Amino acid sequence: MQGGVGLTAYLVNESRARRPDLALDGPAAAWIPEGERPGVKALWQEFADAVYPHDDLVVSLRGRFIADTLAEALRADPDTVLVVCGAGFSSYPWLLRFPVAVEVDLPHMAEAKRLRAAELTADGTLPVRDVRHIGADLAVPADRAAVAEQVRAVAAGRPVAYVVEGVVFYLPPADARAVVTLGAEFGTTAVTAVSYWPAAASGSVVLAEQRAWFRSRSVPEEASHHTHAELAALLGAPLDDQGPEDLQRRYLDRVVVPESALIPEYVAVSWGTPGTRGAIGAAGPSGAVA
Repeated sequence: MQGGVGLTAYLVNESRARRPDLALDGPAAAWIPEGERPGVKALWQEFADAVYPHDDLVVSLRGRFIADTLAEALRADPDTVLVVCGAGFSSYPWLLRFPVAVEVDLPHMAEAKRLRAAELTADGTLPVRDVRHIGADLAVPADRAAVAEQVRAVAAGRPVAYVVEGVVFYLPPADARAVVTLGAEFGTTAVTAVSYWPAAASGSVVLAEQRAWFRSRSVPEEASHHTHAELAALLGAPLDDQGPEDLQRRYLDRVVVPESALIPEYVAVSWGTPGTRGAIGAAGPSGAVA
C-alpha cells in the first residue's frame, strides 16, 4: 500500500468517482494509485454489498455542498486561505483557485498526500497550487495548538475558509468540540464547514453497521454526535445545516434515498464574519477551475 496508507483511505475517492456529475470532483479517481485501484474497487464493492450501497451518493453530496460553500467564500474574497482538517485525498485546493491552502491529517496521511499531489502535478493531472501539508493528531491538544499557529502564519491576516470533513465523529467529545472551534484560533476565519453525525441519529441501524465494518479496520471505538443547537453555540453563529435529504433536494430536485437508509451525515456551515455571505446558485461551484 502506497506510503503505508490503507485501501480504506481511498474509499471516499472511489465513491466520488462513481458520481462524477454529482460530485464534480474530476481528480477523485486520480488520487488512487494505479496499482491500488483494483483493490479499492473490490473493497468498495465489499462494503456496498455487506453494509451500505449508498456511500457514493452521500459522499458526493457532502463534497459538492462543501465545494459550493468554498466557491462562495472565494467570490466574497478571492484572497481567502483554505484550511482543511481531515483532508484525506480530497481535491478542494485543486478544484478552486485559493491563493494558498493548508491540509491537515495524520502524519502518514499528510506525507502520502504530499507525495501523490507532487506526482499528479508533475504529470499534468493537477494544476499547480500552493498547498501546505501538516501532519498532526487532532486528538492531541499540542498538535491542535501547533496547527493553529501555523495557519495564523500562513494566513497572515487574510480570511480563512475552515473545513472539517469526516473527522469529528471519530474523536472523543471534548476533542471533537475543540476541532470544531479550532477556526476561532486562526483569528480571521470567515466560514466554517463541519460534517457531523446528529445526536438524534445515534441509534441508526445503518450507522451501527457501518461503524462495525470500519472498526474491524482500525477505526476508533468512540464516536461523537452533535446537535444543531450545540454546533451553533460552539461556532457562535446561525448555521446552514444540511442533511442527506436536504442535499438530495438541492442537487437532485428530489429525495432518491430516504435518510433512514443512509449514514446520517450532516454538513453545518457557519459564516463567522458578517457580510461575507453572497448569492450562490444551486447549479454548482461556479468558482471551480480546471
